[in-house]
Amino acid sequence: MKILIIEDEPGLAESIGAYLTAQDYLCEYAGTWAQAREKVELYRYDCILLDLMLPGGDGMDILETLKKQGQQDGVIIISAKGDYETKIRGLHAGADDYLAKPFHLPELAARIYSVIRRRSFANHNHVVQNELKVDLLSKTITVHGEVVILTKKELDLLLFFIGNKNRVIAKSALAEHLSGDIADMFDNHDFVYAHVKNLKKKLSEAGYGNYLKTIYGTGYKWEG
Repeated sequence: MKILIIEDEPGLAESIGAYLTAQDYLCEYAGTWAQAREKVELYRYDCILLDLMLPGGDGMDILETLKKQGQQDGVIIISAKGDYETKIRGLHAGADDYLAKPFHLPELAARIYSVIRRRSFANHNHVVQNELKVDLLSKTITVHGEVVILTKKELDLLLFFIGNKNRVIAKSALAEHLSGDIADMFDNHDFVYAHVKNLKKKLSEAGYGNYLKTIYGTGYKWEG
């Protein structure tokens, strides 16, 4: 799962990133309005942490741009502006949540999980597709009741596929999801093929229903 931290205080951004990285999130950063605008225009995120007071502009403009473009990235405003009017304005503009500074990192992580669960998994802690079950809290995968051991990348891929069920996902989108903006630096996306191949192999050996389809020349699709 990929998080964009839009925060101009380097110390706070680093502490948030370190905590979320330890929770198996892939974190990217933007410290100015211009950097944030570029990031949200070029890349997609599972959740964006948005500070409102940014060098070069108002963070609320970033939120309004996202929503006007119809982007589905989850957004949590994190701001020292804790007044009622600002909170209501942010929620009306399309933010999923609002957390006033200072806050505890475990609470922030819980709110991120809640936003992602609501947006991608219909607010469920468990995802079930016939013989395949995913416990989002414990990050446990079972097929026919037997635990399937996945690497972090494989689990991230599986959740991304399920969260985008019945959509064709290009290899470039998968590369960006797994590696963030450094995906643009790779000459090819062979590493995506390797992770998908390993994921399919483990699920197939466990006896799942072959829901992950290869769309030749395009990418992959999870059917269900």
